[in-house]
Amino acid sequence: MLREDTRSRFEGIDAGWTAASDRGPRSVNADAVAAYRDPLTGELVVAVADGIGDDEAAVLAARCAVEAAVRVPASEGPIEALLAAQRALPAEGDCVLVVATPFTDRTSSGHRIAWVGDCRAHTWDDTSLHTLTTDQTLAQYLRKHGHEVPPRAEHVVTNTVRLTDVDRIGWTQVRGNGGLLLTTDGVHKVVPEFLTHRLLTGAASARQLVDAAHELGGKDNATAIVVTEPVTSGIPAQVRR
Repeated sequence: MLREDTRSRFEGIDAGWTAASDRGPRSVNADAVAAYRDPLTGELVVAVADGIGDDEAAVLAARCAVEAAVRVPASEGPIEALLAAQRALPAEGDCVLVVATPFTDRTSSGHRIAWVGDCRAHTWDDTSLHTLTTDQTLAQYLRKHGHEVPPRAEHVVTNTVRLTDVDRIGWTQVRGNGGLLLTTDGVHKVVPEFLTHRLLTGAASARQLVDAAHELGGKDNATAIVVTEPVTSGIPAQVRR
């Protein structure tokens, strides 16, 4: 569903979602994005990861993490998906990750979300962008405790896929049929919220968000996946009972 060309630009499209990732000025693209739609239920699981470092170990860690996460059945939930990503990590390398799974109880619409580190999940309405996750970074820790935040602290994560455990995984859920956006920090720490919202409400693709990050001078890999399909139960009409 996703492809890579010689510029390390990943692009994917399906009915209801788009994804894109770009290396930018880095030597490698250590971001990764994946989506998997269960052929029996129609449930779509999506994930974005950011490898820690600028080397092939970071690249492989991120790719293994997202591919493992999206293959966990939606019924098992996003925390199980994140733990599957942890088990799939190679011997070297680490990453941060956010994964979203739809509700599967046939009565609820929306997504359940789990994350470690500073990948983010967002939703939006006609008036604003809403960030659903809270960064697990040194900067966020210092803010919470009323301390001054040096700029570098924004990029120091306090939790990773390799080091996490169940109690440290961030978890939330969002109800309703609004759109969902997952990003790495190369997007959300560069593109202002007002511009992200403007692009999303203008039916932007993930590619437009990633391109905006680099047009605004981003120096990191940049990755996004935008899910716009209505989420009811994830069960195709022909198999409802």
